[in-house]
Formats: sequence, C-alpha cells, structure tokens
Amino acid sequence: MARKPVRTRLPDRPSHARIRLRRTRLLLRPMAWSLLVGILLVGGIAGLYAAQPAGRLRALIEDPSPLSRWAGLTVQEVVVEGRRNTPRDLLHAAIGAQRGDPMIGFSAEEARARLKTIAWVRDADVERRLPGTILVRLQERTPFAIWQQGREFSIVDRDGRVVEAESLDAFGPLPLIVGAGAARHAAAFHDLLRAHKDILDRTQALVRVGERRWNLRLHNGADVMLPEGQEAPALNRLAEMQARHALLDRPLLAIDLRLADRMVLRHPPAPPAPAPATRPARSGERQPDGQAERGSGRG
Repeated sequence: MARKPVRTRLPDRPSHARIRLRRTRLLLRPMAWSLLVGILLVGGIAGLYAAQPAGRLRALIEDPSPLSRWAGLTVQEVVVEGRRNTPRDLLHAAIGAQRGDPMIGFSAEEARARLKTIAWVRDADVERRLPGTILVRLQERTPFAIWQQGREFSIVDRDGRVVEAESLDAFGPLPLIVGAGAARHAAAFHDLLRAHKDILDRTQALVRVGERRWNLRLHNGADVMLPEGQEAPALNRLAEMQARHALLDRPLLAIDLRLADRMVLRHPPAPPAPAPATRPARSGERQPDGQAERGSGRG
C-alpha cells in the first residue's frame, strides 16, 4: 500500500508590525545605552556633591580630564583651515589643545580670543566637534607694503597693521612706504596711483610728509611733491605732462605740484664753468700780485 506524501509546513512570515518592532528595538538599543551612561554620570556627580560639595565637585569641574577620558571624549584631531603665513608654533599655542586632551575642558571662545591676538590673524572661527575633533578656520591678513621708519622695516597689511618684521623678501615685490603715519593711509593713496601706470612704474617709494601729505620718490632720484588732500587731480596733471613731454624721464631734482595753478620744476645745478687757462709769465713781467718774477741767475 503506497504512503501518502508528507507536506512540510513552512513557517509563517512575520507581519509588518513585527518587522517594524524589531527595527525599532535595534534603533532604541544604542539610545538606551547612551541614556544609561548619562544616568551614571549624573549619579556619579550627585554622589560627589553629596559626599563633599565644596571639594570634589569643584575639582571635577575644574579638571574634567578623568571624566572625559572615561567617556571617550578626548581630542583626536585638530584641523586648521586657511593658514598661510601664521607661524605654526604661535598657532598651536593659541589653540591650546593637542591629541589626548579632554574635549570637555576645551573652550572654543577662549581659543578664538587667543588666536586673534596673533598679528597675522584677522579673524578666526573655532568649533568643537564631538567626539574628538577641533576645527579652526583662519582669516589671515594680506601683506600689502613694506613700511620704513628710519632704519626699521616691517610688513603691513592694508589697514596698517604690522604683521611681520623679519623675512621681508619672502612675500614678493611690495610697495615701499616711508614715514610716520604712512602705514595707515598708504592703501587709499596707492589705489589712486594704480590708475596711472606710467607714474607707478617710475615710483620707488611713497613718502608721507608731516603725517599730512605725500611725496613720490622716483627711481631716478627726483621727488614729486603732491598737495594735501588733492592727490587725484595732481596725479592727473602729472600723467598728462608725462604723456606729452615725458616729464618724469627728465633729469630733475623735484616736481612741485602743491599749487593748483602752476608746476614748479627744480633742475640740478649747472656744472661750474672751467677756469680760464693761464700762460707762464716771462722774465721781468709783473705777476698778478704786482711783484716782478725774480731771475734765477746772479747779477
């Protein structure tokens, strides 16, 4: 007699509700662990406060290193963006954090304030990104000119802020500005001068006179004296004279443009005239001093 085939019963497929429940449990598990860790931290702090409120809690707040390391919140990386000229040693000292330091004890605002005391730093943004990254974005000052005061030279930005006093040749060719107060006012004057390339190409230095007006020192040694507060029209006049008469290429000592209705040119002194040739005096002739030349023989 033949056996009847045995049917294997397949397990029932879980419902959609059961699948969502399993997914929810998987998501809630790390949240539950985080909540448990938070409860333990709060409980530990409360226990310290109950045991010695004036001592241990204050010590924990002032030095959270053990708590941070236990929770895994330590500095793993310091990322700096925008650094070009800021010295690395000054930068790291101002940030004040290195690998292994507690993240809880790091103050982004205090680090930003320290960074802004560095001459090269115009502004800075500091972020603390948990669990272990510190991000620093720098806005550096741009070298604008070399400022000469007496025998001292320094690099300044467009605001006149001194950013460097050494390695002056490391920033390429920069305008030379001279005199007290030149650093604060040179950027606006240099912008006017850039509109006149023929003048700018022949200019060696921008010289601030009396902290109120400008002279141009040309490569040929001549000085162009500009009026106070009327630099733009004076430069226009000078550019016109250069285009018509190549004035800046002449051997002059100075070009005075301080008067609006005239231009005064100072020429180098003429060379002295050669002395007239003198012939030797004959025997018996009177000399220029009225005395007769004496003979060399006797009698």
